[in-house]
Amino acid sequence: MIRIFTGAACLDHRTPPGYPEKPERLASVVAGLRERGWAFAEEERNEQKETAHAGTREAVLAIHDAAYVGRFERAVARGDSLLDSADNPLSAGTWNAAWAAASTAVAAADWVAASGDRTALAAVRPPGHHAERATAMGFCFFNNVAVAAEHLRRRGASRLAIFDFDVHHGNGTQYLFEARADVLYASTHQYPFYPGTGAAGETGTGAGEGFTLNVPLPAGTGDDGYAEAIQGRILPALRRFSPDVLLLSAGFDAWQADPLGGMRVTRDGFRAWGDWLRGLAAEVCGGRVLALLEGGYDLRNLPSLVDEHLVGLAGGRPTFDSHPIDERQ
Repeated sequence: MIRIFTGAACLDHRTPPGYPEKPERLASVVAGLRERGWAFAEEERNEQKETAHAGTREAVLAIHDAAYVGRFERAVARGDSLLDSADNPLSAGTWNAAWAAASTAVAAADWVAASGDRTALAAVRPPGHHAERATAMGFCFFNNVAVAAEHLRRRGASRLAIFDFDVHHGNGTQYLFEARADVLYASTHQYPFYPGTGAAGETGTGAGEGFTLNVPLPAGTGDDGYAEAIQGRILPALRRFSPDVLLLSAGFDAWQADPLGGMRVTRDGFRAWGDWLRGLAAEVCGGRVLALLEGGYDLRNLPSLVDEHLVGLAGGRPTFDSHPIDERQ
């Protein structure tokens, strides 16, 4: 069973002309998935953070410093143009969009945790995996995958795994969990590349030593190189760790025509990854998978790339049903 979760407010984050992370990214993905028949969970369309999905504030503050969260909210209210770096421009709707992304991630996590053999995609923006505990960077404000993971842990999951296949290393996610043994962070990414982290020698710290797995790949890597990395390194590590839920930082900027990346992955590659991960999840965690949209900046092709990956995760195309399904009861 697979469901798409999204939130209308995620489109409210407006960015300057020429900026690659823009509302059209998510709008095109959502429209494309509806056209292809994927089932959408009932959308939360709340505009105020107090009425967001239950548990969002607790989940966000479990990951991000309260002072940072307050500073972010005040910066938007004052009409500031940036938060922390030029990569993170602000608009009047940025706070609502970032909060909606985190809230959607929490709602999707709750749905996945409610029963076995459930896969969800949180189709959200702004993306999250570069956001650190008290710093916004790389287009990211709240670390959505980390928020979802910590929410699941507090709901009773004892072991969680995050596989990040965005073309950029998820420095924020790694730093948030690198000293812990209950969360495995595994990443394939172009290296050297932004943000400069993710060397193979970064394997965790303290009690978390050995629970961070970085598989850096050179620019130009295509389907074969990724297959070797995922089947040879990532899947065996996930299998050994045997998580209760598998989370995916699903970035599609390793696509061969992405304007920001330098990799050569095809549609077949993204579909194959989904297929492999579906099989792994069925084996180790009862089919529980939560994917969260990260990067991917080729607007013309992004919807089809997400679709291909979902076909792999679902084991086939959906029966056409573009109407929202209320999964809250």
